[in-house]
Parts: sequence; C-alpha cells; structure tokens
Amino acid sequence: MTALDPQAPARADATPAPERPFRRVLRDFAKSPVAMIGLALLLVIVLAALLAPLITPQNPYDLRSLNIMDSRLAPGEVGFTGASYLLGTDGQGRDMFSAILYGLRISLGVGLVACTAALLIGLTLGLVAAYFGGRTDTLVMRLVDLHLSFPPILVALILLAVLGRGVDKIVIALIVVQWATFARMARATALSERKREYVEAAQSLGLSRARILFGHLLPNCLPPLMVLYTVEIASAIALEATLSFLGVGLPATQPSLGLLISNGFRFVLSGQYWISLFPGLALLLLIVAINLVGDRLRDVLNPRNIT
Repeated sequence: MTALDPQAPARADATPAPERPFRRVLRDFAKSPVAMIGLALLLVIVLAALLAPLITPQNPYDLRSLNIMDSRLAPGEVGFTGASYLLGTDGQGRDMFSAILYGLRISLGVGLVACTAALLIGLTLGLVAAYFGGRTDTLVMRLVDLHLSFPPILVALILLAVLGRGVDKIVIALIVVQWATFARMARATALSERKREYVEAAQSLGLSRARILFGHLLPNCLPPLMVLYTVEIASAIALEATLSFLGVGLPATQPSLGLLISNGFRFVLSGQYWISLFPGLALLLLIVAINLVGDRLRDVLNPRNIT
C-alpha cells in the first residue's frame, strides 16, 4: 500500500482542522448554565414583545378599547365588560399584561436603535483617532474626555429639556450620551492592533486608508465592542426608564416600562401595588437577562481565554 493510495488510512498524527471562531464562541458560551438561562429568558422576552399584537387581549394605545370602569382592578379580577385581567389594570383601565408587552417593545426598540447608532459613531471616531494619531487623536479624545466628565442622566435631561418628549427625541439623547464610551473602547482596541504585522503588510501593499481601517482593523476590534454593546443596551433601557419615570421621556400615549412604573407609583401606598410592581419586574428581568449574556460574552471573547 503506497502513500498515494486513496484507500490508505489517515495518519494518527494528522493535524485536525482548526475550529471556526463562531463555533468556538457558541461552544464556550453554552458551557455556562447561568448564561444559557439568561439567553433563554432574553429570547422569551424579545419574542413576547415582537408578538405582542397577536398574544395580548388589548391594544393599550387604542383608546376605544379602554374602559374607565375597569380601572385599577386587582390581578385576576373580572372587569365591567366581563373580561378577566391576569395582571390587573392601571388607572386608565389598561390591561397590565398588554401594556407591559407593548412597553417592552418600546424599551427594546429604543435601546437597540440608540446603542447601534452610538456604536457606529463611536467606532468610526475611535478607529480614525487611533489610526491617524496626532492632532486628530488629541481632538477626538479631548471631546470624549469632556463628554464623559458629565453624568449621563444630566446630559440626557438637558437635551430632552431642549428637544421635548418623544421616541425620536429620547433616541437622540441616548446616542449623544453613549457614543463617547464606544469611541474610547474602539480607540484603545485599535491602538493595540495598529502596530501588528497585518496592518504593516496592508500599508506596504499600498491599500487605501479606508480599506485598512474598515477591512483590517475593524474586524479585530469588534469582539470587545460587542461585549460593551450588550452592556450599553441594558444601560440605555434603564436610562430611558428613569427618564420616563421622571416624566421627561416618552409621552403618555406611548407607555414604556418606566412610564408604566411611574403611572402606578402614586397608587402603591393605597395597596394597588400591581400597577408598578409588574412593569418593574419586567424591566428587572430584561436588564438581568441582557447582563447575563453580556457577562458570558466578556469571558468567551477575552483573548486570554482563547486557546
């Protein structure tokens, strides 16, 4: 039997094919039961929010479906129209189960849109600052340092006082609040990658700066930014809920979780706890689920743990 015989058995010392990075990430992520619970909880919440129009008995935005006679009903109580409310109703007669799922849609949408836009802005500025250096780096980082010297909620409050209330206004405020965090992380990661051999090889080949930035530096800067992205989504949702609770976020016609908590806060002392309790629990579960996924991604994507 010759070495070229196709029927020859494989050599025992043959080097196995390298495992793909995406599969390795999935395999390492699945090793943590806590992270898998968080991921399952997050998927359930997102799916319930997306299917809210199909699985909720009431549209809380439609004033024609509300009945003031059904206001502040306890969980499980039957309303004036004969409908049973699983989680009770609020002061306007809205079904709390329906209001929470619709509120989750707004909270998730605001957090995702704002963080995605902030990531794109911060990533671009951070890469440009790290690659070009000099005055460009100094200018960008002085803006970042100045921005991060102010509390995020203060910046958001000032912007909303100027812009007014609304979904688009609060998204703009969150983008302004969060872009600097992504810019600093992107710059720090790009600085460590800028002097590597693959960048020097791309420069010696005469590739354009845009191709080096977004074709070579960008893919190697994404893992830590994806971890930060998940954490900042939870922060954006929490900040939006805080602003809506204070009455400067979303209008009453678009109740997010923070606004739902605010609407029931004045009824807590009278024993009608469910109006604030259930939206608060939904907000807590959402943020905890995102943070569990983000914490596990931080461990999995850590270069020191890559073998």
